[in-house]
Amino acid sequence: MSGKSVDSKRKQDSLKTDSWSLKAKGLCKTFGKIDALKSVDFDVKQGEVHAIIGENGAGKSTLLRCLYGDIHPSSGKILVNDKEIKMSKPIEAKGHGIAMINQEPLVFNDLEILENIFMGHLKQKRSKIVDNKRMRDEAVKLLNDLGLDIELKGKMGNLALAEQQMIEIAAALSSDAKIIFMDEPTASLTPNEVDNLFKLINQLKSTGKSIVYISHRLDEIKEISDRVTILRDGNLVGQFKIADISVDEMIAYMIGGTMDKFITKKKVKLDKKPYFEVKDLSSRGVFSDISFDVRKGEVFGIAGLMGAGRTEIAQAIFGIIKKSKGKVLLNGKKLDIKSPSDAIKNKIALVPEDRQGLGVFLKKEIAFNTTFAAPWEITKKLNFINKKKERDLTIEYTNKLKTKLADIYQNVNDLSGGNQQKVSFVKWLLTKPEVLILDEPTRGIDVGAKQEVYRIINELAQEGKCVIMISSELVEILTLCDRVMVMYEGKKTAILEKDDINEVNVLTAAHGFATNKEGA
Repeated sequence: MSGKSVDSKRKQDSLKTDSWSLKAKGLCKTFGKIDALKSVDFDVKQGEVHAIIGENGAGKSTLLRCLYGDIHPSSGKILVNDKEIKMSKPIEAKGHGIAMINQEPLVFNDLEILENIFMGHLKQKRSKIVDNKRMRDEAVKLLNDLGLDIELKGKMGNLALAEQQMIEIAAALSSDAKIIFMDEPTASLTPNEVDNLFKLINQLKSTGKSIVYISHRLDEIKEISDRVTILRDGNLVGQFKIADISVDEMIAYMIGGTMDKFITKKKVKLDKKPYFEVKDLSSRGVFSDISFDVRKGEVFGIAGLMGAGRTEIAQAIFGIIKKSKGKVLLNGKKLDIKSPSDAIKNKIALVPEDRQGLGVFLKKEIAFNTTFAAPWEITKKLNFINKKKERDLTIEYTNKLKTKLADIYQNVNDLSGGNQQKVSFVKWLLTKPEVLILDEPTRGIDVGAKQEVYRIINELAQEGKCVIMISSELVEILTLCDRVMVMYEGKKTAILEKDDINEVNVLTAAHGFATNKEGA
């Protein structure tokens, strides 16, 4: 046999060795009284992007966690290369070439970024000494592929949520996995970062790697996927080639019916006089000279790219971070807000972007979380808790957003990510705010849950509340907001209203270019 033939045979043998499949058959998972998965079949082929979609609580993340060894299925089989396997923990899944990118970044805040990327799979020299140069070179390439320019020696805890998400993506890619589970990987990313991620996913496909992709953004599913599996209430609804199903059909399968594509802002007669005002607000090194006002019944949008300072403005208003100058006024009265408790006393509420870090207490009950920000609603004399009032209010407010739960006394970390977001949202509704600041209120929640959030926003506006909405979802900004302030690198670049609120003007101002309403 010639040398060329030998090389060819070796290459073929190598391809055979590398080829693989992952399957689930009749997978079931029960949490107490809740059947999270009901006899679900699922499979992943080599070199494909297989999407999983469904409403919050449909079983998407539960399916991935079973396949990753993070939780144990109640019954059913998991097969790798048609051989049944038992995975009791994630390290065993990694041994089978499976990596996981979680919906909420799992990071070591006190360690360097480089250490976070290679945690659990450090590169070593033959002498078993850690090869820092090799890791640094590989990390630089990974970050370049993702379009990131971040100092690897920096602490992970100093990064924004979206940057942490990108680092977790880089960590999964650095493990040489054959299959990568991605649970809402773009929830915190800008459009440019999403484009970079999609390019990388296509590169991975071309090398024979597979992606299992969960997202509530159905346009992404159409763009990046080869097949889609649809779940509803723990049941397998169907599995389709992506070319054979439309977005409207996906939505209908997910919710068991049809729905309007989007709820727009209902017309509300706005007061002529501003009710809430921000004047020359600055936080040294973060944002400067921000001024805007909001009228009763108005939904005021804040748009911009990641790092523009949107979240920090909300945090400065709410007393989480210190302002270096400027003032906040409510109904003409200057407020002295030095802490969130000061903001709450003045009827200002903030639903934060980072729901697990700032929005909820994961290991506390839903009832505790729902009433935490408004203790005066549930306390008797001598500050004893009125358990009946706590229960009634929790049921009333969780029902408002149709939160899927087994019991109001279960811990929040037992809920899906979208239902955790709903708990974070209703907690602040219970404070009955006059000014409600929503920072990415629909991040990581499904189309049905989004409709509930939009309905609540409309109701609050009709009640005469001031709603300030920060969103990276352009369609929300364009359809729900009466006016929009656009940010770029800590500066206000435009305030748009009426017909000026369009995609071109928002994106132009978000990239730092002048519009006809610049700095208005």
